[in-house]
Amino acid sequence: MTDWLPIDWLLIAVALWLAVGVAGIARPHSFFLVARVLFPLGAAIGLLVAGAALATLVTGAQVAVLPIGLPGLPFHLRLDALSAYFLLLLGGAAAGISVFASGYFRRGEGTPPGLLCLLYHVFLAAMALVIVADDAYMFMVMWEAMALASFFLVTANHVIPEIRRAGYLYLLIAHIGALAILLCFGVLQANTGDYTFDNMRAQSLSAFWASAAFLLALAGFGAKAGLLPLHVWLPEAHPAAPSPVSALMSGVMLKTAIYGLLRVSFDLLHVQLAWWGVLALVLGLVTALFGVVFSAIQTDMKRLLAYSSIENIGLLVIGIGLALLFAGYRMTALAALALTAVLYHALNHAFFKSLLFLSTGAVLHATGERNLGKLGGLLRAMPWVGWIALLGALAAAGLPPLNGFVSEWLLLQSFLFTLGLPGTFVNNLVPVTAAGVALVAALGGYVMVKFYGVIFLGRPREPALAHAHDAAAWERVGLIWLALACVLLGLAPAQVIALIEPVTRVLVGDGVGPQVAASGWLFLAPVDPARASYSPLLFLLLVSASYALAFVLVRRLYHGRVRRAAPWDCGYPLQSARMQDTAEGFGQPIRQVFEPFFRIDRTLPSPFDRAPVYRMIATDHFWHWLYLPIARVVEAASRIVGLLQQGRIATYLMFSFVTLLVMLVLVFR
Repeated sequence: MTDWLPIDWLLIAVALWLAVGVAGIARPHSFFLVARVLFPLGAAIGLLVAGAALATLVTGAQVAVLPIGLPGLPFHLRLDALSAYFLLLLGGAAAGISVFASGYFRRGEGTPPGLLCLLYHVFLAAMALVIVADDAYMFMVMWEAMALASFFLVTANHVIPEIRRAGYLYLLIAHIGALAILLCFGVLQANTGDYTFDNMRAQSLSAFWASAAFLLALAGFGAKAGLLPLHVWLPEAHPAAPSPVSALMSGVMLKTAIYGLLRVSFDLLHVQLAWWGVLALVLGLVTALFGVVFSAIQTDMKRLLAYSSIENIGLLVIGIGLALLFAGYRMTALAALALTAVLYHALNHAFFKSLLFLSTGAVLHATGERNLGKLGGLLRAMPWVGWIALLGALAAAGLPPLNGFVSEWLLLQSFLFTLGLPGTFVNNLVPVTAAGVALVAALGGYVMVKFYGVIFLGRPREPALAHAHDAAAWERVGLIWLALACVLLGLAPAQVIALIEPVTRVLVGDGVGPQVAASGWLFLAPVDPARASYSPLLFLLLVSASYALAFVLVRRLYHGRVRRAAPWDCGYPLQSARMQDTAEGFGQPIRQVFEPFFRIDRTLPSPFDRAPVYRMIATDHFWHWLYLPIARVVEAASRIVGLLQQGRIATYLMFSFVTLLVMLVLVFR
């Protein structure tokens, strides 16, 4: 066993995940077995995956061949620095989510627990195998397995029509993206018939065909990630799925699309063109701004987080675009800096967004409500969830010293070195994009203030909220695991960048690790300490010291003792929850400023109505500009094709005879 490689341990972990799923289906209605035994085992296997990934980042790449495919088409596997990093993300996040899931799932909620266990662990295994696939055949098989498993998880509570519709929409967009990815691999193999990634790396495509492959990859992986305009499934599927599944999809599955885009753009393609970066910058900025603006006006807490995921995917694509731009001009050191920001933010988003989705799951179980208009004041009834969710909200808002700040700071640092780029257009575009990133970051903080404030602060808006229960023991363990990751990733950026260094070396041949190491563990200076540096530990000490000083001065020296009294309440003591700012009111300024982003339908009351009703619905323009016209065309075509189905054998024979005559005429003309 001492000679076993990390890839061997990874394959054992994948097999164990599948075995855990099969054990669940063997006793599908045994709630105790599934919730108290199998899901914790799945969490332990996630730690094994993370351990194998860490070992690979130290020891180097390994390959393997599994003879379980079709004859002459075995499965090729490769565990290199890029795949190991995303496996670390997968294993670390899955460990916390699986522990939470063991306390989250209840009896009688849609799919039987054993079947849910099978689908859940097949989903995990498929994502792991997507990341280590080293040929197009294995990649597409596992990509489809991942899509199907997640579809059945999304539709776990399939008795609700809205959930079924959300699942079907997700599956449709997933298959559109899979088709684009398949065509991308067809271009990359350059008509050689060899679909292994090693053969694709050896091809020297022309600029035209390389661009075709990149555009297909951007469309295919963008559909899975939620890039505009293929984002419409994400705010529908995430709220429909159980909260642990939403956490896995947003925190981990979306990153498999980022992994695929990085694999194609920087590994399988031998060249990177600058205009690819410009396209990715523009598309990422529009996606990020769209996501954060729509997130700000949501009244459903899971839809709010889903649109926030679109925002973060947009930021990741902006970073990829910046790296492509630098790589296109052979500025490898700056490309490595941009990729470091992308990889760091992918890891950060996996943990803080999973934490937020699991927190909403705890709130949903405790209150039965997802509508922000019926929540409030839950910090008193749910202190565990409330305080842990605060860490996730602060991390998602990009506030130091938590992890979300570090990656966004690195991304903005990457923009500071774009003045040397050639071309007037690029030099004008990049500062605009940087300003857009700053705006997105500010609005992201605004969204998190709304999310946390409306749910946990103030007074309960419904009487039943006073009886809400806090998270159970298993759920608390999962939340604490993810919260600790948010803190540690924020306090130890130099160590995280040391893990990222082998990845950027593989992708662009350079890294920022030596510069970061030279500045020591206390300060983070990715380029030059004279230009910019950041010390999360000093920031934490400064904040803690300021709080301690304020406590001593105000509580001990000035007052001398703690006094408690009713607040003045602006001279009106009869305050109620109706006087608190609502989710709609919180989002109103954003809705007014960014009104062109929305399609708004208003119902205005008449002055003579005895029971006036005002209603405002903000929807997505893309539904009306793109998807509804396509749906009408498909429906009309289906009606025409349906005319051929008369249900009579004589009619079908006539169609066959006419087709044969036409073919004969075409052949012998």
